Amino acid sequence: MDKIKPFEKIASRFQMSQESAKYFLGRIQKSFKKERPPHKLIVDFIDAQNFEFLLTPYEIAALMNESGTWAFALNAEPPIIVDDEDIEL
Repeated sequence: MDKIKPFEKIASRFQMSQESAKYFLGRIQKSFKKERPPHKLIVDFIDAQNFEFLLTPYEIAALMNESGTWAFALNAEPPIIVDDEDIEL
């Protein structure tokens, strides 16, 4: 019996490629300074929250931190990237 990997579960639930799901889980881990949560814990947390859409990796990390699921220090929130065409003059 094949065991479903955490990134496969994310890929299936949010309709993304497995590579994107791996990258996404890695970005959540990198939101924390030193101690990084395992992928399974992240997926279990996302499942428990019943998100209708996928939040940013940092938002999920912050929610995990606030809820005490993974109460380790977070890195600073990454800046929001804005395209030139999104800026109105």
